[in-house]
Amino acid sequence: MTDLTINESTGILRNNYNGHLAYVFQGKPYVIPITYYFDPTENCIIGYTSEGHKIEAMRQNPSVSMVTEQVQSLANWKSVQIQGDFEELEGSFAKQKLHDFFEGVKNIIHRKENKEVKFINEFSSKSYTKGTPIVYQIRIQEITGKKREA
Repeated sequence: MTDLTINESTGILRNNYNGHLAYVFQGKPYVIPITYYFDPTENCIIGYTSEGHKIEAMRQNPSVSMVTEQVQSLANWKSVQIQGDFEELEGSFAKQKLHDFFEGVKNIIHRKENKEVKFINEFSSKSYTKGTPIVYQIRIQEITGKKREA
């Protein structure tokens, strides 16, 4: 196992849209799957959610971590972990970031899976019958990556 360079690590973030978000709530650690978009110009992770456990936890303790990985086999994989700070977005800035999220994930799906995506619900299970989504970003403070190649 060897370390990834920063460029290799950001490349993996840029070319994926599924990760696992870690946060602490009431003294207990939680890890949950998320759909994300890496914004290289702002060096942040963009996501959205609804009111609930995760958002309440991140509002109370904004220090979070996220992992994404590319696994081809047991002996051939790459993994990237970021440490960062949660920030809830509002107004027109939130709308712009949600648009960036959708367009970014849509482009990754098109490039990697050769599928056309027209609506966000085609790759996200979240539906909003009540209220609007909560858009957030995670400002990356630290990024590390590992790889194993056979």
